[in-house]
Amino acid sequence: MNIMRDAKRSSQLVGNVGLYYACYELSKRGWNVLPTSRNARGVDILAYSQNAKRTRSIQVKSLSKRAPVPFGSGDLSVIAEYVMICRKVFEERPEIFVMRASEVKRRIHVGVSDAGRSHWLQPKDYEEFRDRWSLIGHG
Repeated sequence: MNIMRDAKRSSQLVGNVGLYYACYELSKRGWNVLPTSRNARGVDILAYSQNAKRTRSIQVKSLSKRAPVPFGSGDLSVIAEYVMICRKVFEERPEIFVMRASEVKRRIHVGVSDAGRSHWLQPKDYEEFRDRWSLIGHG
């Protein structure tokens, strides 16, 4: 069931829902979770274990439907250790795909046009990583 049919779905709202859903899922797995400032350059989530001995830096990409994941223009920059793609954010149970940054970089598509360079990840290149929570582990 789509829980948000009629409201305007701005990209900022899609991003917020995905970010906080990822935080919720990490918290359920025992991580202490700190979302960073929205639209700031850098990681989206800093997570640390209950004993504060392990940390994770995470970039979250949010989508309202099945679609390629945009990674921006110019030079590709994935500075977090992990990337979480949160898809179908307005559904009852959004889908989450968990990848290492290195896995994203190996699968990224690059397009070059007169407007410049763009980077994206096709659904077929990330769908095998659905609910791969074992990569992040428990906090």
